[in-house]
Amino acid sequence: MLTDIIDVLADPTDGSSLRIADDGTRIVSDTGHSYDIARQGYVTLAGGEGLRYSGDDAAMIASRETFLSQGHFAQFVEAMTANVHTALDSRESTNDDDEFDAPVTLCEIGAGTGYYLAHSLDDIMGSRGVGIDISIPAAKRLAQSHPRVGAVVADAWSRLPIADNSVDVVTVVFAPRNAQEFARILKPGGQVVVLTADTGHLGELREPLGIIDVEKGKVERMIQQASGFLTPVGEQENVEFTMSLDQASIAAQIGMSPSARHIHPEVLQERIAALPAHMDVTARACITRFEVAS
Repeated sequence: MLTDIIDVLADPTDGSSLRIADDGTRIVSDTGHSYDIARQGYVTLAGGEGLRYSGDDAAMIASRETFLSQGHFAQFVEAMTANVHTALDSRESTNDDDEFDAPVTLCEIGAGTGYYLAHSLDDIMGSRGVGIDISIPAAKRLAQSHPRVGAVVADAWSRLPIADNSVDVVTVVFAPRNAQEFARILKPGGQVVVLTADTGHLGELREPLGIIDVEKGKVERMIQQASGFLTPVGEQENVEFTMSLDQASIAAQIGMSPSARHIHPEVLQERIAALPAHMDVTARACITRFEVAS
């Protein structure tokens, strides 16, 4: 709930502190800005320029919910939570004792339906989570994904509505990465955990469905782009497994991805119908952990 993470949030315009007002219907800043809390429990925190785009639509979010709820990406979510634990265990001993007494705060960028964030919160006793997504349909589901999640609509490429040095771990799953902002919001010793699709991910579906493969060197470019703000720490982890997918699951997988915007629905339906009733499909991604650059 937003009340549980209000101390972590900050005014997107000027970074000032926020508080709940008017019986939980608004969030206001110390500098006089006001943001309405939607009846579904999320809040939109955007500066004067507003949101530049709308993100995943309702159909894409429904497809994501369908696909993830079937457990096809379970190994990804387990690996992400394990790496969050590793990040927490390796926090620098220079942190104040009071810092460790505070509840663990996780922030997921591009949190979608909250599938990954909710799993980590379940696994880390007393933790709380801030889920950020630019999609309002995603935020509606995100707000209901876990009792210790606060759902925020915001642009990952702008100043994040998060206070300086307030987050223990930032997680990113197939979503945008804003290294400068991540470095700003992390507590001393905090880390960023990123899951990046690798070349060959869903490879068996690429040719028959006409979708583009993941470009080579994506992780290396991500590390280079983060230079000056974040630096890799520890060993990268490659996660690869085989999923047995029927046509409905394949349709849901493609429906939750950017490919859904680039292939006409009728064309995609015809191509999926031409596939075998069940297919073995490879899931392949890489987990990279970062710390703030010194």
